[in-house]
Amino acid sequence: MTPVTKNKMNRRAFMVSAAASGLAVPAMAQTSDTVEIESDITQTVRRNISSFRTLNWAPYFSNLRKGAILVDTTSRALHYWSEDESIYKLYPTSVPLTEDMTRRGRTKVVRKVVGPSWSPTPAMLRRNPDWPARIGPGPENPLGTHALYLSWKYYRIHGTHDTRKIGRRSSNGCIGLFNEQISELFEYAKVGTQVLLI
Repeated sequence: MTPVTKNKMNRRAFMVSAAASGLAVPAMAQTSDTVEIESDITQTVRRNISSFRTLNWAPYFSNLRKGAILVDTTSRALHYWSEDESIYKLYPTSVPLTEDMTRRGRTKVVRKVVGPSWSPTPAMLRRNPDWPARIGPGPENPLGTHALYLSWKYYRIHGTHDTRKIGRRSSNGCIGLFNEQISELFEYAKVGTQVLLI
């Protein structure tokens, strides 16, 4: 018997005997909003299960004039409906780091920019005084390749070059999408597209 075969048999024999004797073998249980992985009674690791799902626009908007964007900060998802209802898109997003950075309510797209420049807000500079005053378009720009400017000062829906941020609480207030997806949304959205953040 080779050492590898002997090793496999030892692991298999251990797992069978552990299960039979009631030793702690990791078990997985699912609840409505989390998955719990338990290795023993004292240790529980909680994992996020997103409520990422398709939605109907009607509970959120009275009409689809110029299209509509719904951002759900809890599920970290952006929904887009075209005015004629022929297009529906669902994108994963990054959302603000904290509740005090999160703004909710109705706004609209007031400007669209390809290759946006970025300047930190006064609040960002107070928190991070070593940040630059401005970053032009390019791979170092936190706004990615495209930005939809909202009627709220300093708030945007934009791309990001840092793909690790998508699906997380990671922004300073804006809503971030993968660059490929903001590029697509940029083509669909119009100046005047209504936006609701919940």
